[in-house]
Amino acid sequence: MKYALLIGDGMGDFPMPELNGKTPLMSAPTPNLDLMAKKGLLGLARTVPEGMTPGSDVAIMSLMGYNPQGILTGRGPLEAASRRIDIAPDELAFRVNLVCVERLDGKVFMRDHSAGNISSLESAELVTALKEKLPLSEGRRLFPGVGYRHIMTWPKEKPDRFPSWAPHDLRNQDVAALLDEPSAKPIMDMVRASWPILEDHPVNKKRAAEGLPRANSIWLWGQGLKPAVKTYRERWGISGVTVSAVDLIKGLGLIAGLESIDVPGATGWLDTDYEGKVKAALKALEKVDFVVLHIEAPDEASHQGQLDSKLRAIGDFDAKVVGPMLRALPGFGNFRVLAACDHFTPLKIQTHTPDPVPFILYAQPGDGEIKPSGLTYNEANGAAAGIIVDPGAELGRLLFGPEKQP
Repeated sequence: MKYALLIGDGMGDFPMPELNGKTPLMSAPTPNLDLMAKKGLLGLARTVPEGMTPGSDVAIMSLMGYNPQGILTGRGPLEAASRRIDIAPDELAFRVNLVCVERLDGKVFMRDHSAGNISSLESAELVTALKEKLPLSEGRRLFPGVGYRHIMTWPKEKPDRFPSWAPHDLRNQDVAALLDEPSAKPIMDMVRASWPILEDHPVNKKRAAEGLPRANSIWLWGQGLKPAVKTYRERWGISGVTVSAVDLIKGLGLIAGLESIDVPGATGWLDTDYEGKVKAALKALEKVDFVVLHIEAPDEASHQGQLDSKLRAIGDFDAKVVGPMLRALPGFGNFRVLAACDHFTPLKIQTHTPDPVPFILYAQPGDGEIKPSGLTYNEANGAAAGIIVDPGAELGRLLFGPEKQP
C-alpha cells in the first residue's frame, strides 16, 4: 500500500463579494480535487485544537496524524530540525523572518512579513552580514534558511520567557508598542540591532532601485524547544518522505522519522517547480510507503491579500500536483490519498483562523471503507458531508489504519 498526503496550505477561506459570495476554493478550477471528493470520503477536520494558535506548525502536525497538544511549543525547533541544526534540550530555536518595516514619525509599520518573498540567494547575503555584526553573544547562533525564513538559537531559556508575534499577523500595523514591550526586550533589542546592518546593504539598495520591498529588519518569533514523538515506523510500520519548500514541513517530517527531499526549484511561491516536486514524490514512492507533498503558494497569496494569486495557486495545486499524482498512483497498486488545506487563511484578514478544514480521503476503486460523497471539494460541502474529525490528528488513523501495538 502506498500513501500520500497532499497539502494546499491556506486554501480555506470565507465567501467573498468579489466572487459573488463564493470562496476561492469554489471559484478556482479544481477538477481533480472535485473528482476525489465525489468518489472519496469528504468531511471537515479540526486541525487546530482549542486554545492553540492557528499556525501551520499546529495544523500540519494534525494533518500528519500527530496531536500538537502537549508536544509542540513553537515552530522554531521544527525548522531548526529541517536544517539539521542540533539544539540542546534547554535551547530555544526562534524563527527569524527577514521583513520590510517602515519607520515613520515614531511609528514602525510592518509592511511585508516576507520582504517581497525575497530569494534565498539575496537573503543569504543579508544573513551573512547579520552573523558578522549582530550581538550574538552568550551562545546565540544565527543560521540561514530558505527565502525569508531563518533560524536563531538562544540557550538556556524557556519558550514562555518571551512573547511570540507572527509577523504575517501584523501586516500594515504599527508594531512600535511591541518593540517597546518589556517582556520582549532581549529579542526586540536584536531586531533593532539589525536595522543599521540591513538598511544600506547592497542587496537592499538594489531591491529599492527595482521597486521591491527591502529586507530592512529581522523579526524573531515562533520560539520553542525540540519536541519528541514516536516515528511513523513505530506507529504504523511505514517509511516516508516530505517534499516541500518550507523548512517547517521538512522539520515535522524529520522528527517523525521521514526523510526530507530537496527540490532545487521549490520556492514556496507561484514560481515553485511543481513538476519537479511531483517527480521527486513519485520517485520516492518507488522505495518508501508514504509521501507528504506540500504547496505553500495559496497561503502566501492570502497573507499578501492577492485574490488573483490565490485563485491561481489553488488552480496550480489541482492541475500540477493533484492531477499528476492521481494519474500516477494506480501504477503503484493499492493506494490511499489524503488531500486537505491545513487551515483557513482568509484574504479578508490576511492571516490564519482555526476553522475546521475540508479534507478528502480517496483510494483506488474497491476500497470498501471509503463511501463516495458525491460532492465537490470546498468548505461548504465539507460541512454538508456531515463528517467531522476532531481532533484532526485522528486523520492519521483514517489514512493508515490502527496503530501498531506496543
